[in-house]
Amino acid sequence: MLESVKIQRRQSEIRQALSELVAKEKPTEDETRSMSEMDSEYRLNETRFRAALVSEDEERRDAGKELETRSDREWADLMGQFQVRQVVASLDHGMPLSGQTAEIVTELRNAGQQFQGIPIPFAALETRAGETIASGTPDPIQTQPLIDRLFPDSVAARMGAQMISIDHGEREWPVTTQGASVGWQTSETGSVGAAQAFQTTDKALAPDYTLGTQMKLTRKTLKQSGAALEAAVRRDMQSAMGQEMDRVVFLGAGSSGEPLGVIPGYATYGVTDTDLGGAPTWAGFRAAVVRFMLANAAGSPSSVKLMIRPEVWDLLDGTFADSGSGITEWDRLLKNIPMSNIAMTTNGLATPTGSPEECVALLTTNAGGVAPIFVGAWGAVDMIRDPFSDAASGGLRITALATMDVTVARGAQLEIVSGLVTGS
Repeated sequence: MLESVKIQRRQSEIRQALSELVAKEKPTEDETRSMSEMDSEYRLNETRFRAALVSEDEERRDAGKELETRSDREWADLMGQFQVRQVVASLDHGMPLSGQTAEIVTELRNAGQQFQGIPIPFAALETRAGETIASGTPDPIQTQPLIDRLFPDSVAARMGAQMISIDHGEREWPVTTQGASVGWQTSETGSVGAAQAFQTTDKALAPDYTLGTQMKLTRKTLKQSGAALEAAVRRDMQSAMGQEMDRVVFLGAGSSGEPLGVIPGYATYGVTDTDLGGAPTWAGFRAAVVRFMLANAAGSPSSVKLMIRPEVWDLLDGTFADSGSGITEWDRLLKNIPMSNIAMTTNGLATPTGSPEECVALLTTNAGGVAPIFVGAWGAVDMIRDPFSDAASGGLRITALATMDVTVARGAQLEIVSGLVTGS
């Protein structure tokens, strides 16, 4: 117990005892002496209490930080102990689930969504500490919740997309389109202006689109060591699903089972598309940043995120702003938009086409704590066993199903720059 709390309790006891003694009209000599002693103790405790608060200030701050991140860390620790190999073994030969894996699967089943197979949380597919991916070995992530992430190194996450975990049903976000009016009183008895109705438009996420991933596990694979199978299955599923989810967020056709992505659906989402009609330059991107700032969506260039293709970087880094200065257009861009806010991708942006070849770039910003893109993921990954296709070889074929949707909250938080000429 903190010393300040002990002192507070003692002060309460002293006040209670003094109130009883003061109520007496003729206290005895011992009672009078007791009142004097308790009064001296009370004044001394006040000084001790202030000193205890000062000495415990750092301890209280540390305790506050612990409380703020405890739930996220406990959830991350629990997810870190989920074993995909238990799920595979259960699908293969019916081995019962145990430990944290069984606990998580039970929680997912009780959340309200029906699964045909065994549910696997999206967090279980994240690459864990010590596993190598294309960009190197990541640091272990312990305190971050699943929201705001699709998968490690996700381009959608780097562009500010927010992943919403939905148990079942639909979710919608009311976005204000018209609100309070402002006006000055033009005369002593005049009106300050007419009121206007508060209006919103709903941005919905619906479970209309399901992504499927299939994989085949041979008998030899199933007999390998547990840890090797765990890592291999998770990496394979994470890579396949993460790549496709990243693609449809930006390039989804809105047909043939795909949700409508940001770039093909720019008109539907109300996103501005400006045709640069020339080689990419910092001036072209600066104009888009200025439009953000004029719309009050961004306060400075450093709050803007930019997604480009490698061909655009190649041209910017090879074009000098002034002859002989040694400063390239890429250098000018980095002076205003930090490298941490720039994502290069060949998956989220289409390959340059046409004559001359042209491509597009996307700018996003987070305004007022609202993410520019919402990605809904329903429940968990539903892993289903196919016991017949590979029965002759003793193998196991499994299908993983994930239901997701994409929407844009406010079109003003995104900007497309098209017509970036990258070739002849």
